[in-house]
Amino acid sequence: MPKICSRCGYYNSNIRKNCALCSTPLSGEGNAAVRKYSFYDVQSANKRNSVLLMIALLGLLIVLGYVIGLYFDSAYVGLAIASAVALISGFSSYYGGKNIVMAMSGARKADVETEQMTINIVNEIALAAGLPVPEVYMIDTDAMNAFATGRDPEHAAIAVTRGLTDKLNREELTGVIAHEMSHIRHLDIRFAMIIGVLVGSIVLISDFALRFFFLGGRGRRKKSGGGGGVILFLVLVLAILSPLLAKVIQMSVSRKRELLADAGAAELTRNPESLASALEKIGNSDIKLVTASRATQHMYIINPLMKFSEKSRGLFSTHPPLEARIRLLRSM
Repeated sequence: MPKICSRCGYYNSNIRKNCALCSTPLSGEGNAAVRKYSFYDVQSANKRNSVLLMIALLGLLIVLGYVIGLYFDSAYVGLAIASAVALISGFSSYYGGKNIVMAMSGARKADVETEQMTINIVNEIALAAGLPVPEVYMIDTDAMNAFATGRDPEHAAIAVTRGLTDKLNREELTGVIAHEMSHIRHLDIRFAMIIGVLVGSIVLISDFALRFFFLGGRGRRKKSGGGGGVILFLVLVLAILSPLLAKVIQMSVSRKRELLADAGAAELTRNPESLASALEKIGNSDIKLVTASRATQHMYIINPLMKFSEKSRGLFSTHPPLEARIRLLRSM
């Protein structure tokens, strides 16, 4: 039987001692949360878990580069190639800029006259967070969603949909914008970029190793004794499994950072209910955001390509289950 977290309602494996989503100790009983939790506790747990997952991803890249290099009798060359791929990918991603994301999302600059309330809320939350005021963009659609982008607080932007501003009250809209401001405050965009670069590097190196092997690279290896078969087996196993494992880690990090931003919103507004109520309304909307894609789905406050009731519990989900996020907010 799965262990149901008494705090967030997440279904966990029966061998887990702490909830995989919110780190609450598991007793095996699915009762309602019995005490309030500080948003500082939530932030601390998710920061720690995110860093540990990033270290695991970095370790996977290092092991993959090392083993492939070992197969060619030069482990250090393998490490150097893995590092070079990561650095080049990271440099290009870092300076890709928010303009590309905004163009992909069909966003435009917010109009000072007609969208003054949204701009005012962004200014207020930026002041509360002690951050430079990010640029404000609008997406002209009845769908309800929002996201933040930019490599750092000085180059950040927040985009919200027309449906969000039309259907949420001011408190709820403030909760959503505080969530996005928390992503900026916690450098989640940069963090997600680093994770994406590591995953991309693992996929590229794994693809190279498999192509090299299946296109006849087996005969090009130098003779180095009887351990070649074992090393070859390790190369193939890592090349096949590493991209899958890297993607699972990436999605887990994404879920942790969403919970971190929820807790950050509660801290900035001192009103967890405002975001909880907004998430309920957004989750109940069935209008699709047609400008969203698989490349940008993880950026939104709610994944625009999935129905949470169907897919959000999977290993490859970009966001935690909606009902769990709402319960966590109401437990603060």
